[in-house]
Amino acid sequence: MTRHRYFIINKPANMVSQFVSPDDVRLLGDLQYDFPEGTHAIGRLDSHSEGLLILTTNKKVTNLLFQGEAPHRRTYLVHVGHVVTLETLHTLRTGIGIQIKGGIEYVTSPCEVEIVAKPANLSIEKGEERDIPHTWLLITLTEGKYHQVRKMVRTARHRCKRLIRMSIENLTLDDMKPGEVREIEENDFFQKLKIGNWK
Repeated sequence: MTRHRYFIINKPANMVSQFVSPDDVRLLGDLQYDFPEGTHAIGRLDSHSEGLLILTTNKKVTNLLFQGEAPHRRTYLVHVGHVVTLETLHTLRTGIGIQIKGGIEYVTSPCEVEIVAKPANLSIEKGEERDIPHTWLLITLTEGKYHQVRKMVRTARHRCKRLIRMSIENLTLDDMKPGEVREIEENDFFQKLKIGNWK
């Protein structure tokens, strides 16, 4: 039996989390890496978002990671316009109403939100160097509604300028550069994601 393979990438902005698309967009296949046949993305990021993306040939990972009984922590570095107040921090932490599929109003579960400094090794995006009030947030949550983080900060009246997924459980970006690919050994992959009963 062919063994499964596991990868993480630092997905650049303006790239979709798939290998095939009918649209004229940047694809995962544009990365300088020879992925094996059957490789697919787990827990996709939208095209504008950056950061940690899991790729694997193992089709069971999606169910184990996102549809299992135990929720998994995901941490995002979020750049928003204007200064975030303590009141807004409290609202984001304790639950904020967002609109989900079907136009339903949903109150997010409590999560961790902190104001942080911009990491020194993070590249500067166009227009980011201008002296305009802004805030960097580190948001850790265990649920993942469609575009949840973007909707949370928008409801709090802040524009999401940049969103970078930093980690899923103990699987982290570390010092990976945009577009970099790293292959991970199977046992290490599942241990860091805290997934049990995977064989």
